[in-house]
Amino acid sequence: MLRIITQQADVRSELQRICDRTQDEQVLHKEATVREVLQAVKRQGDKAVLHYTAEFDHQILKAEELKVTGSELDAAYQQVSKDLLQAIRLACQKIEAFHSQRVPKSWVQFGDDEVVLGKRYTPVDRAGLYIPGGRACYPSTVLMNAIPAKVAGVPRVVMVTPVRGGKMVNPAVLVAAQEAGIQEIYRVGGAQAIAALAYGTETIPKVNVITGPGNIYVTLAKKLVYGTVGIDSLAGPSEVLVIADETANPAYVAADLLAQAEHDPMAAAILLTTDAGLAKKVQMAVERQLVDHPRRIDTEKAIAHYGLIVVVESLAAAAELSNEFAPEHLELEVADPWALMNQIRHAGAIFLGSSTPEAVGDYLAGPNHTLPTSGAARYASALGVETFLKHSSIIQYSQTALEKVASAIDILATTEGLPSHADSVKLRVED
Repeated sequence: MLRIITQQADVRSELQRICDRTQDEQVLHKEATVREVLQAVKRQGDKAVLHYTAEFDHQILKAEELKVTGSELDAAYQQVSKDLLQAIRLACQKIEAFHSQRVPKSWVQFGDDEVVLGKRYTPVDRAGLYIPGGRACYPSTVLMNAIPAKVAGVPRVVMVTPVRGGKMVNPAVLVAAQEAGIQEIYRVGGAQAIAALAYGTETIPKVNVITGPGNIYVTLAKKLVYGTVGIDSLAGPSEVLVIADETANPAYVAADLLAQAEHDPMAAAILLTTDAGLAKKVQMAVERQLVDHPRRIDTEKAIAHYGLIVVVESLAAAAELSNEFAPEHLELEVADPWALMNQIRHAGAIFLGSSTPEAVGDYLAGPNHTLPTSGAARYASALGVETFLKHSSIIQYSQTALEKVASAIDILATTEGLPSHADSVKLRVED
């Protein structure tokens, strides 16, 4: 059952425990396994990828079977309903419309002192998208990763995804990929897929940036290859924090908590409320909605271990606790959500009002659903177009402008013991 806490002394320790839930004592052992996989793929390429795919995923593949064929891509459209195809296309439109507004513009500033400064944005050459496939299929994750890459102008975008119980990739995933403009797809998952993208193999190309969520092995692999390639983030289990007052509908709140809990046994679902009566009603509503739930076992585990209702003294106190937790998803189901939002500093995505469940953000509102977890919202942001871009500084000095600053550069370079730095300026101004 979803626990209710009213003793404020216990609240912070419980929230910290939930935030730290990914600190598995066996992580070091798992990291050693991941390092072994990375090194093997780096040395042996396809051979190691196929070996670990057989060992971990129980899929016996040949190198020529790694890439999804054109006929499989075509056939996928025949295996999804018209309604699903329409929903995917609607989501594509909305996600692309949002991200198209977020493309940073290159700029150049011509100063009166004959100095030109600027910033130039260019996409990476190749991006690799990891789409999980262990517990379910995630066409929405395909769209959220692929569309920003395409909007950013990445010339080559490839996708990897594991298969289970056969060699066929889920048709909904294949359709979503094609609708988002991705045709190059490989049926491989786990740490070996991240290694293949980071180092390249005979079949899978080396990329510059890897994005997309996965299990602990995928996350550790992304952590270890960072520096060789860029990554979006180190995604942990999903989480939602709801702040609600007496105006909130308990059935809505319960559904929103369960919408996160059903993701994973380690998902977190937290309610902070000023109304003790609402707390009890939500607790009961969760129990009712769990009856005959198709994912009841995993959902109950998440609720039992990482679910929590906290009765707070005020909305200001709730905002303070939320900022400390820095949730991936934050719902403000209060009478005046815009006023309360002014007190929020840290959250991956903020959902305002009772008609805005987190699910709209998961699928087609437009903003990305790949968000910082486990407190990372204190310093990190959602995946976006910027993830696939890098910028170069633009600097140009005229002879006159250089002469004006030559003395200052000489002093700084001499102070740092770098005489050639100073000479590189002196030679130009003394000629």
